[in-house]
Amino acid sequence: MSPSAGGLVVFLLSVQVIQSQDGWRVNYHQTDVCAAKGSRVFISCTYTHPPGIRPSDIKDRFWFTKEKDGEPVDLKTDSEYSGRVTYDCYSNSKSCYLTITDVRESDSAEYKFTLRTNKPGEKYTGSPGVTLSVTDSGLQVQVRRSASTWLELTCHSSCVLPDDPEYNWYKNEKYIKTGSSLLVSSGSTDRYSCYLIGSSGEDSPAVYGPQRPSVSVSPSAEMLEGDSVNLTCSADANPAANYTWYKEHEDSSRASGQNFTITNFTAEHSGNYYCEAQNEMGRSTSTSLLITSAGKGGSTWSTTAIIVISVISAVFLHIIIILAVLYIRMMIKQRDQRITFRSYWTTLDTRRKRRTRRKRREEEEKMEMVPSTCIHFDEGSE
Repeated sequence: MSPSAGGLVVFLLSVQVIQSQDGWRVNYHQTDVCAAKGSRVFISCTYTHPPGIRPSDIKDRFWFTKEKDGEPVDLKTDSEYSGRVTYDCYSNSKSCYLTITDVRESDSAEYKFTLRTNKPGEKYTGSPGVTLSVTDSGLQVQVRRSASTWLELTCHSSCVLPDDPEYNWYKNEKYIKTGSSLLVSSGSTDRYSCYLIGSSGEDSPAVYGPQRPSVSVSPSAEMLEGDSVNLTCSADANPAANYTWYKEHEDSSRASGQNFTITNFTAEHSGNYYCEAQNEMGRSTSTSLLITSAGKGGSTWSTTAIIVISVISAVFLHIIIILAVLYIRMMIKQRDQRITFRSYWTTLDTRRKRRTRRKRREEEEKMEMVPSTCIHFDEGSE
């Protein structure tokens, strides 16, 4: 049974499996089914029953993945499949088709078909059943060079899709065409992605050539002879870029890989260096970086050591200055406190002396204001 245009199914292993017992038999048309998330899935089987059983004796036919109290649970009554499950069962051909729409990753399970007759306890289940695996679309764009200036892009899913599935193609997130492949010019920095029609999954990751690479240098672009310098090249690209290092005015490359290290640096190493990033979509070159020699370095002192020592010295100098400032402030404060204390007692003594002098003056003035009294005695009065 072919899927409709609105859904896609993948049969990874299309082998018939027959389960039988006492005249009962279930024949599954495939053992494993792979489906993209959001698509429509078809699982089918045929069955036979003992000769004494008439089609009208079969009261139930359904599919299930779970059991409750030892009894299978009809998918149509399972809330997780509500509105997404239909059966197409035919008594004449003794066949039954299960359709699941808008499949989800949680639908990944083993699906079994069971029959029930109107005789108590008479039932049969075809086991093992059919294993359904639901994944995201898992789309990837593959790049193949079809000519010197043209690239062919093809879209691939984690499931091998039947019936020539179609894809929508996008350039810089804008739709451009529908088809199984796309031709683009080599060296383009545009971003191309694809989408599986009928799936609710995500677009594929975009493929694009390397953007202009950037180059960083450590520890610095001015080197002492005998030191080592590390160059790093980075470029945004998908597929990931490969890197090659060059020095200006030289025909051959210096190194390959994202990192390039020059050990035991000498004056001959001085010059302009650049990197080239390349992938299946194209290539791009960085701007040049000038590496120069600052002269001969000591046998034991590297640029890094000099920098570290300078930093430590600066820190200690700042600490000494801060301590000196704090000490001076403390001495000034103590001096001010002594001056204040001395001034306080001087003021008290001055006030005390003033009060004493004032008191003495007051007493003297009182003495001067008292009148003198004279007594005369007459000798003849006796």
